[in-house]
Amino acid sequence: MAVYTEVADEDLARFVAAYDIGRVLACKGIAEGVENSNFLLHTERGFYILTLYEKRVDPGDLPFFLGLMEHLARGGVTCPLPVRNRAGEALGTLAGRPAAIITFLDGVWVRRPTAEHCGAVGAALARFHLAGADFALTRRNALTVDAWRPLYERSKPKADTVFGGLAGEIERELDALEAAWPTDLPRGVIHADLFPDNVFFLEDRLSGLIDFYFACNDFLAYDLAVCLNSWCFETDGSFNLTKGRAMLNGYTGLRALTDAECAALPLLCRGSALRFLLTRLYDWLNVPPGALVRPKDPLEYLRKLRFHRTVADPSGYGLEA
Repeated sequence: MAVYTEVADEDLARFVAAYDIGRVLACKGIAEGVENSNFLLHTERGFYILTLYEKRVDPGDLPFFLGLMEHLARGGVTCPLPVRNRAGEALGTLAGRPAAIITFLDGVWVRRPTAEHCGAVGAALARFHLAGADFALTRRNALTVDAWRPLYERSKPKADTVFGGLAGEIERELDALEAAWPTDLPRGVIHADLFPDNVFFLEDRLSGLIDFYFACNDFLAYDLAVCLNSWCFETDGSFNLTKGRAMLNGYTGLRALTDAECAALPLLCRGSALRFLLTRLYDWLNVPPGALVRPKDPLEYLRKLRFHRTVADPSGYGLEA
């Protein structure tokens, strides 16, 4: 989440007047994240999230994102829901951007996940995959293996200013992953961005999942690799095997991995690490002037990528035979 587009008070009041949520009492920008403009909206009926979809989001994808939230909720996944206006529409226009009001989800995200948190996330991800199995709409993953090299080319001229030798290391990794990337693993709807700040807890109970704006159709096990990368490393860059085992046990307790998925897990983790290295690198080098946004350190994912190259089989992540 972030703020790229400011909203005038009178425009906000007119927009909210089309909904049965009362008058606006307060609206405050949310600085975390990198993709859309988000605001904590307080009205006479309570709290909501107001999202303005920025230029990196294809408006044609919005029915997929908003419909997925409603579908998952019907399938028992706790997540925010789009609020429909009096005309029954979940999507409108505000400040020249597509915009939606989303219900507010109680809870906080954990800064220092424990193994118990990781186990709960693994189980929640499996529920997400199972609930999404019969979702009718589809969306290709715009940030999968065939998109990584074009994304890298946009940052290549300045990559070595971030870290010496980074360009060459990325190119070698691209060559390796493009040659070995799997083609026949089980597929379905994935979250694709289930980082700690997209999972809420109330004390130690997982209270819901948020931010579905990278959701797409891809390998289910790739989603698990994203979570291993984002939840199971310590601040010193080391992989926590206990957390990895808890996450994998939480997931496989509800959805068993195939032999092919297990074998591919180290490669999928490398791919996930490279994907976030590349998008963070691009954002690091291209912060819009005046944007209320905190770019994230791309080198965190370089360190993770280097770890994954040392993993010979899925037991290196705690996967039990």
